[in-house]
Amino acid sequence: MRLLATLLLYVLILPASFAQHHSGQAAIASAHPLATEAGFEVLQQGGNAFDAAIAVSAALAVVEPAGSGLGGGGFWLLHREADKKQVMLDSRETAPSKAHRDMYLDKNGDVVRDLSLNGPLAAAIPGTPAALDYLSQHYGKLPLSVTLAPAIRYAREGFAVTPRYQRYMGFRQQALNPEAKAIFLDGDNIPVLGTRIVQQDLAKTLEAIAQKGRDAFYQGEIAKQMVKSVQAAGGIWTEQDLAAYQLKIRQPVKTQIADYTMTTAALPSAGGQLITLMFNQLNTLDYWQADAQQKRHWLIEVMRRAYRERTMHLGDDDFVEVPEYLIDPEYAAQIAKDIAPDTASKSEALSDEFTNKGQDTTHFSIVDQNGNRVSATLSINYPFGSGFVAGNTGVLLNDEMDDFSALSGSPNAYQLVSESANEIEPGKRPLSSMTPTFVENDQRLLVLGTPGGGRIITMVMQGILHFIEGQDAAGIVAAPRLHHQYLPDKVQLETPGFSEADQLDLKRRGHQLEVLNRQFGNMQVIVADKKTGLLSAASDPRGEGLARTDIIIND
Repeated sequence: MRLLATLLLYVLILPASFAQHHSGQAAIASAHPLATEAGFEVLQQGGNAFDAAIAVSAALAVVEPAGSGLGGGGFWLLHREADKKQVMLDSRETAPSKAHRDMYLDKNGDVVRDLSLNGPLAAAIPGTPAALDYLSQHYGKLPLSVTLAPAIRYAREGFAVTPRYQRYMGFRQQALNPEAKAIFLDGDNIPVLGTRIVQQDLAKTLEAIAQKGRDAFYQGEIAKQMVKSVQAAGGIWTEQDLAAYQLKIRQPVKTQIADYTMTTAALPSAGGQLITLMFNQLNTLDYWQADAQQKRHWLIEVMRRAYRERTMHLGDDDFVEVPEYLIDPEYAAQIAKDIAPDTASKSEALSDEFTNKGQDTTHFSIVDQNGNRVSATLSINYPFGSGFVAGNTGVLLNDEMDDFSALSGSPNAYQLVSESANEIEPGKRPLSSMTPTFVENDQRLLVLGTPGGGRIITMVMQGILHFIEGQDAAGIVAAPRLHHQYLPDKVQLETPGFSEADQLDLKRRGHQLEVLNRQFGNMQVIVADKKTGLLSAASDPRGEGLARTDIIIND
C-alpha cells in the first residue's frame, strides 16, 4: 500500500515560512487533474476558494462524467475566513411534482429497480447549476464567465479517456440513450485509451450559464429542451419543476470529538447524524485506549447501530420529523450498552427498546491563500447517472430517485434500506450519504470527503479517526477501509489492506466478512498546520486525481 501510495499519490508540501507572507499557500485536491488545474487557474486570476470551487465543479462535470455534472446535485460545506461564517449549501436534487410513493412498483407491488436507475424517470430535478450561481453571487470574487471558462474549454477541446473511465463505462454502457452514446462511446464500443471525449453541446450550455447564471438552466430554451426530451422518453419533469427548484442554506452539524470540533453535513445528508452517533458511542467504549484489533471491532459495532438508526428514522427533515435525540450522547450510550468486547452483534437481533421505529459521485477539497475553504461532495448517483443525456443540451441526468425508499424495507442500488421517512414525495430531497467535513482545533485542520455511495459516511469516519491519531494527508487517503451498514449483516473489507491475522480476529469475534477484491472510495484531503500555515494535500491513490499546493499572489 505504501508503494502504491508513493507511485500514485501526488503530495506537495511547501516551506512553512511562506505562510507568514501576504502571498500564501493554497491547496486543492480533486478527483481529476484537469479539475485541480482549473481551480488553480481561477485562483491565479484573483479568485478565492469559492470561485475555485465553481471552476472545479464545472470541470468535473466535463471530465469526470461518471461522478457528477450539471444534471446532478450535492452538498457544499463553506468556511469564510473573514467572518468565520460556516454554512452548508444543499443543492440536492428534488422529486418532480408528479412523483409519488408507488411510482417504481409493478402491479404486484414489487419494485422495478430498472425504472429508478435507468432513463429519465429515474432523474430528480438537478441542483448543481443553482449552487454554482449562488456561490458566484454570494461568495466569489469573479464572474461566471471567468470561473466556468476552464470547463468550457475542456468541453470544446475534449479530455482523454482513462482506465477509470473505461471501467465505469463498462458498467453502465447498456444504460446510455442515443444522445449519450454519441458523446461517450465510439460507435457502440467503449473508446480506447487516450480517445478525446468532446462535448460541444455541454459547452454551449455552460456558456449560457456563464452569461445568464442559473436562469439559463432552469428557464428558457435549455429547460424546454430538457423537459421535451425527458417527457418523450417517459419521464415526468415539467418546466415548472425546473423553475421552482430552490437551493437550501443549512446550518452544518457541529460535534466535539476529543479536543477537535467537527463541522459536517446536515440532513438530508445522513453523514452528520451518523458520524456524531458513532463517535458518541465510541466515547462510551474506551476506544482511544484500545489496541488496533479491539478498535476495529468497536468501530464495526458502532457502524452497525448507527446505520440502523439511519434505516429507521432519517429522511428530508423539511418533510419528516427526525428525532433530536439521535445526536445526544446519552442516547448513544443507551444503544451501545449491549456491545460486547469480544463478540459481534447480530443486526436483526438489535433491541427495539430505545427506538420508535458507490464508486460514483465525486469530492474535492480547497483551502485558499486567505484561509477560505470548501469541502464539496457532488453526485449524479450511479456511474454516468441515469445514462440519459437530455436532448441537445449535453446534460447527463442523475438517477437520484433511487436514493428514496421505493418500498419500505426494500434496499436501493447500494443495498441501503430505509423506511417511510425516506419515501417519495413531490419536492422532497432523497436521503444522502454525501458528507463533506471539516475537523479542527487550535493546532490542526482537516478538510475531507469522498465518493462511495453508502460507504461514504464510514470512510469519512475512518479518515477523521486517522487524523486524530496523527496521520498526515497521505496516510489518511491511503489507509485501508472497512464498512458495515446494519443490513446486510456483513463487514466489507477492501483488499489489499487487511492481513490474514486481522481477518481471523474478526471471524473469531463472530463477524461475517465480505472481502472485496477491489478498493473503494476516492478521498480528497487537505491538512493544515494552523500555527505555521503549512498546507499538505493528498488525492486518493485508488483514483486518478491530483492534489496540489501552490503559492498564490494576492493583489
